[in-house]
Amino acid sequence: MNKTTPALRHLAGHKLPALGLGCMGMSEFYGVSDDAESLATLHAARELGLRHFDTADTYGSGHNEQLLGRFLAQLSPAQRAELCIATKFGIKRPPGTYERHIDNSPAYIRSACEASLQRLGVEQIGLYYVHRRDPAQPIEAVMQTLAELKREGKIGGIGLSEVSLETLERAHAVHPVAALQSEYSLWERGAEAQMLPATARLGVAFVAYSPLGRALLSAALPASDALAANDFRRVLPRFNGEAGEQNRALAQRLAELAEDWGLAGQASQLALAWILAKQPHALVIPGTRRQKHLGSNWAAGSLNLNPVQVQTLDDLFKPGAVAGERYTEGGWVGIESPRG
Repeated sequence: MNKTTPALRHLAGHKLPALGLGCMGMSEFYGVSDDAESLATLHAARELGLRHFDTADTYGSGHNEQLLGRFLAQLSPAQRAELCIATKFGIKRPPGTYERHIDNSPAYIRSACEASLQRLGVEQIGLYYVHRRDPAQPIEAVMQTLAELKREGKIGGIGLSEVSLETLERAHAVHPVAALQSEYSLWERGAEAQMLPATARLGVAFVAYSPLGRALLSAALPASDALAANDFRRVLPRFNGEAGEQNRALAQRLAELAEDWGLAGQASQLALAWILAKQPHALVIPGTRRQKHLGSNWAAGSLNLNPVQVQTLDDLFKPGAVAGERYTEGGWVGIESPRG
């Protein structure tokens, strides 16, 4: 295993390191968070070299965008210009609940965009995603509204999240799609069937969220009943019962491989490096709110796995090896990609 310079990828008009930062956990879903700690982590990430920060209006009911806005306000104009800030619209939830309603109507898109611009404190959103797809709204109409926002200078690039191949192709025919975001990791490989080949063919960046399987691939996650009461992993099928036991055994095997290959305690680096080795147009946005995980994740961008190592990981996490669905029934609302 060799070290290389961190990989660079094209995203919404930027050339960025392939490693970005998912900010969701700084506001909810993973237990209690601390704004001061999160702000320190955001600054540490930028100083380390990360330039891609991913949020959404639904994370903490606007709190996550406000947090990023506080971070951006502490930077100089030149420093802000180096960053790609990505946010999303489309999921409406009562605060503090997991219940969701999807809205892609033109009026809502415009109002959501204005609200995100205000919370972030920016004049333009670098990358604006349709977070979840509302089948009641033709994707052509959605793209036309987003194209208008781009012409007005309010957004830089247009993104889609968890859509089908048909939706991607129809959308791309109206206006170029800058990025497609879907869950992808050793843990969740459904995107390999259609979306990864399609995005490569269309010249669309692929952004992998939850590239560490919501921390299960780190082999350091405790049993679900030991998680915080407000940690949503407590109810996810892959973390519970027989499925949870089977999946933790896989994570333990990954940890053993990391030790065998000179990366003891760094199974997460293997998981991230595997994505970057397999998918030259992919970016990854592992989430963390603590500085101690930043350096480890960043180092994965410099790892160069050899073909035997990549195949070994492929075989360990072959289709069918992972047990349980990735979401509860409520979490599937608005997702067009295959269940699994």
